[in-house]
Amino acid sequence: MQQRRTAAYGVLRDDGGRVLLVRGGDGSPDRGAWRLPGGDLRHAEHPAATVVRGFAAETGLAVTVAGVRAAVADVATYAAGSGLHTDRLVFDVTATDGVLQPEQGGGSARLGWFTPESAAAAPVLPFTAELLGLSGAPLPSGSSRVLPSAPMAPVPMTSAATVPAATAPGATALRHRFGAYGLVTDPAGRVLLTLIAEGYPGAGSWHLPGGGTDYGEAPETGLLRELVEESGQVGRVVRLIGVDSFHHPSRVGPEGRPLDWHTVRAIYTVVVEEPTEARVLELAGGSTARASWFGVDELSGLRLSDIAARTVAELR
Repeated sequence: MQQRRTAAYGVLRDDGGRVLLVRGGDGSPDRGAWRLPGGDLRHAEHPAATVVRGFAAETGLAVTVAGVRAAVADVATYAAGSGLHTDRLVFDVTATDGVLQPEQGGGSARLGWFTPESAAAAPVLPFTAELLGLSGAPLPSGSSRVLPSAPMAPVPMTSAATVPAATAPGATALRHRFGAYGLVTDPAGRVLLTLIAEGYPGAGSWHLPGGGTDYGEAPETGLLRELVEESGQVGRVVRLIGVDSFHHPSRVGPEGRPLDWHTVRAIYTVVVEEPTEARVLELAGGSTARASWFGVDELSGLRLSDIAARTVAELR
């Protein structure tokens, strides 16, 4: 059984440059290990809101999100053969109010400020250590490399779902999708866009290249794969520029019935150093009708998807 979830975390530093970490308590799957504050997204919740909520619960601090730092993914495999893929979004945050204190009766047992030197002697969860360039001590016996330490309830994997379908008669099934998209340009300053095919939400709109990532796939890897499939272009990811959250509570799915969709999208800038004529390579029946290069002055005359309109606005 392949399962997925999305989580968001925050990096808070003090005046001396130390980073705040939380240590899992006895009742948490990361017991005894240190990690960034944060946790799992709720359905329809923006990842930035997850970070604010997580900081308040785990540290007692009110924070504001200053910007996105990273989007990463990892996979845990369990003895029964099931696996859990976690997409993790990490933001820089600043504290605005509150008193620093561990979560009361919750998962965080301790809070601590760490320098790279002090973290070297502490057991730090791998995703936190890798993001911050820390080298930590071995994890405590019984703790997991990722959270949680035991498989979750079965989750349908159609369209990168991470939330179980609703089972009550007449209820709208919940679906969660994590994707990676690109503001793709070439050395001449042209912008690459893809046209959404008929039968798909937003049909007839020009969209950013990209799409849902596969199980076990990192966001940047998924984006470059989609770029080839949708346009035949080979690109280079430059940097992560934003995170978008889109909730549509009654979108009709491929089965012809309404689904409660929540899509989280990591957005990158991408450069195609040697552009060619854009052409769709993915199998027939895909969501991309065609792809094309556009000059910046041509963008205002196009019908753009919501995410494409917001992203290319920075170029005008």
